[in-house]
Amino acid sequence: MDLLNLNKLYKRKVPANYRPVVDVFLFCLITYGFHELWWWLAPFFKPTKMFQEIATFLTNQVFNSSTWILNHILGWTFQIAEPNTFIFLNPGSSIQYPASLSVNESCSGLKQFFQIAILFILFPGPWKHKLWYIPVSILIIHGVNILRIVILSVILVHQPESWNFAHDWILRPFFYVIIFTEWLVWVHYFKNKT
Repeated sequence: MDLLNLNKLYKRKVPANYRPVVDVFLFCLITYGFHELWWWLAPFFKPTKMFQEIATFLTNQVFNSSTWILNHILGWTFQIAEPNTFIFLNPGSSIQYPASLSVNESCSGLKQFFQIAILFILFPGPWKHKLWYIPVSILIIHGVNILRIVILSVILVHQPESWNFAHDWILRPFFYVIIFTEWLVWVHYFKNKT
């Protein structure tokens, strides 16, 4: 059964008053299913040359954009070490030693890009809107990812004791807040447009 028929089946079989509940269920099912499938398949596709090249490209983009913001907007000076590592030597900070922040493959946003693409490909809605909404959503996630690295840099320099908490419990889950918000916009404005 192709995806176009799934959209027709959804409209035909799901009563209008149950659609919000079904929509939330589908969002959770697709998001959780993707997350589990990603970690199950990761050992097979992560070592491939194509995956490594895409992840490296995205990691470099996030690092270079964050570097530009830290340097040109915040006016910070820092050293750069390979691969993609900031070394902060700010004498006015609360830390007494050089602090470093590395941007690696897990910071590339690649998993979230795939997650958004799969979510909106599988979720009901018109393809003419999906074709532009998926790339725009990916660009938004990329921008949020750059902002995340900048915020983590600020936290590392000014409150290093909070860095792990901010990374693991605030800024990593924030990706899912953004994905959920993009999904809400999709459901509210585009899902039922013809």
